[in-house]
Amino acid sequence: MAKLPSRTATSSEISAFLRKRDVISTVRRRQPRLLFGMDATASRQPTWDRACHLQREMFVAASASSSLRVQLCFFRGFHDFHAGPWTSDSKQLAQEMGRVYCEGGHTQIQRLLRHALAEHHKDPIKAMVFIGDAMEENPDTLCQLAGECGMRGLPIFIFQEGQLAEAQQCFRSMARLSKGAWASFDNSSAETLAALLGAVASFAAGGLAALENQTSRGAKLLLEQLKN
Repeated sequence: MAKLPSRTATSSEISAFLRKRDVISTVRRRQPRLLFGMDATASRQPTWDRACHLQREMFVAASASSSLRVQLCFFRGFHDFHAGPWTSDSKQLAQEMGRVYCEGGHTQIQRLLRHALAEHHKDPIKAMVFIGDAMEENPDTLCQLAGECGMRGLPIFIFQEGQLAEAQQCFRSMARLSKGAWASFDNSSAETLAALLGAVASFAAGGLAALENQTSRGAKLLLEQLKN
């Protein structure tokens, strides 16, 4: 049987606790937020481990350089969509990433975009990252949602694995309509993905000014598109 409290908290102690809670809530609301979405369908399995390693490195770098809060989202399998908690704990993000595995299924980019818009409505998100290789949905619907993101100040940074032409055309349009950027990478250019992810983390934490201070090729590639 649980023990009863030794004494009842005083009104001043309760007030102090509530003030501390409000301060913590205010600080969290002011932290820049980055939504990180991944395609975890079977087509990405061959390069999954390497990509996940780089993504974990980005989380560690982001938490070390800023108070950036990140939400990890992914889709896979039959209508399986996951959105994790918002956190600035790089270890928690790395553990969450390590538990994700690929499973065959169709893309659910539309569902990811709708989730991002809903989260952005609750509390503004500085940027959204999406990493994927394919697109099996209506491109008009995806571009419409990307345009809504752009109108609401939520840029999408799309990093495409491989060179599927149909997906590339749609992804480029989505990035442009959202006022974000697009880039491609493959298993032989893993360092490109690492640079791109680091550049987006800088942008989410400090905006264009922070990105302009970056010297990586990834930062220059993103800046070129963001300023057009």
